[in-house]
Amino acid sequence: MAAVRRSLLIAALALLAPLAAAPAAARVEPIAPVTAADRTIGRPDAPVTVIEYASFSCPTCANWHQFVWPVFKQRLVDTGQVRFVFRNLPTQPEQMSLPAAALARCAAPGRFFEVTSILMAGQAAVLRGGDREDWYAPAIAASGRTQAQIEACATTPATRAAINRDVETAHAAGAHHTPSFFVNGRPVSDRSLGGLEVAVRAALAER
Repeated sequence: MAAVRRSLLIAALALLAPLAAAPAAARVEPIAPVTAADRTIGRPDAPVTVIEYASFSCPTCANWHQFVWPVFKQRLVDTGQVRFVFRNLPTQPEQMSLPAAALARCAAPGRFFEVTSILMAGQAAVLRGGDREDWYAPAIAASGRTQAQIEACATTPATRAAINRDVETAHAAGAHHTPSFFVNGRPVSDRSLGGLEVAVRAALAER
């Protein structure tokens, strides 16, 4: 029965259609404001908002979440200086990045960042040819949802609309690669811990 359930999950997530490509020459607009639909961590009234556009099949994103995020969170989010927002910008192979985005999106909101960290940590094994079912399993276990709930949620129009909204806001803001970071609405090209800390300090100084 467990093998059947795993196969159903793969089939359910595979129903997500590929995303549209970025427009060839779009006018850059201000970053879309944070809404209740976003996945955030940190004080809602923090003086600085950092938005990341990332993909679950992007090795650079996985590296950032494994080695930079824990310290970034400790220094800037846990101290109340930053509200951090994760938005999806799925990249190739989309049969990997898009289902993972849906899975994370369907986790209980309070478990989103834990699930994200688990998926990022397991990404390399999948890119080397590992089984996606083995990748999903610990993420589902940490999601606060049952596998059946994840399956049902992942293929709903609401989930797909939320991912599409992330993609559209990324393209509108000129973010076409992952990871892309915005600090109080301004793009930051240096995604290192030091580079982001400098940008956060500058944003704090402008208040």
